[in-house]
Amino acid sequence: MTLTDLMELPGGSFRMGSTSFYPDEAPVRTATVKALAVERHPVTNGQFAEFVEATGYVTVAERPLDPALYPGVAAADLVPGGLVFRPTPGPVDLRDWRRWWDWAPGASWRHPFGPSTGVEDRLDHPVVQVCYVDAAAYAAWAGRRLPTETEWEYAACGGASTTYPWGEDVSPDGVLMANTWQGRFPYRNDGAEGWVGTSPVGSFPANGFGLVDMIGNVWEWTTTPYFSQHRPDEPKGCCTPSRDPDPTVNQTLKGGSHLCAPEYCHRYRPAARSPQSQDSATTHIGFRCVASA
Repeated sequence: MTLTDLMELPGGSFRMGSTSFYPDEAPVRTATVKALAVERHPVTNGQFAEFVEATGYVTVAERPLDPALYPGVAAADLVPGGLVFRPTPGPVDLRDWRRWWDWAPGASWRHPFGPSTGVEDRLDHPVVQVCYVDAAAYAAWAGRRLPTETEWEYAACGGASTTYPWGEDVSPDGVLMANTWQGRFPYRNDGAEGWVGTSPVGSFPANGFGLVDMIGNVWEWTTTPYFSQHRPDEPKGCCTPSRDPDPTVNQTLKGGSHLCAPEYCHRYRPAARSPQSQDSATTHIGFRCVASA
């Protein structure tokens, strides 16, 4: 079992949220986190492959779809697969995400962009095309758990109280600090340090806690259900989902991804958050695990 190194984080209080970007990041409040250990980087393709080989686990994207969960969807469309990002030929209406997301039958963690693609040459990249219950299943196998939103944001800040973990400038002295979209979204991506899409974990600088890829590369699942604003009654511990995801329930994603661009998704910040249904598997969502100290 090749698990990611755990970084021991002290407990503490921090100012969670923001009022400078998107409404769902408010209100700003003081949150307290107990000491915990956080995986240094997101779970990789190689690590997830080891989990699947050891357990025979079949991800949600690889399972037949239950028609009862998707009323009104044609039977021909109820085939295993995942959402795949496709760059557009040119500028499009950024209010319509369907212009660059495509349902790809046969897409899975093994074949992120469809049956003709693979991960054999990307074993050190974050695993993608994993939904919430897939991430939780891996965490249970590893003897760890998924973080709450508060734990995740505390870890991502790295002890800083600035907009980004590294300061107020998105690229201090012209240095790219995270794998985010470079160019014009969604049609021209010049690559982050040469990487278009995901990058090997640790390709960009660590934060103050020694954690890498907390910002950019892939969004990460948390156990916190998504609400339009922060709630003081956020679950304090790990919520263990069932084997089957509930497509009507949204979980909170954190961290932004390689698809985040300032003109569309300025969410490559610790305070940023996004809703995602439990059954969603895409080319830009991954996860990392934590353990209670």
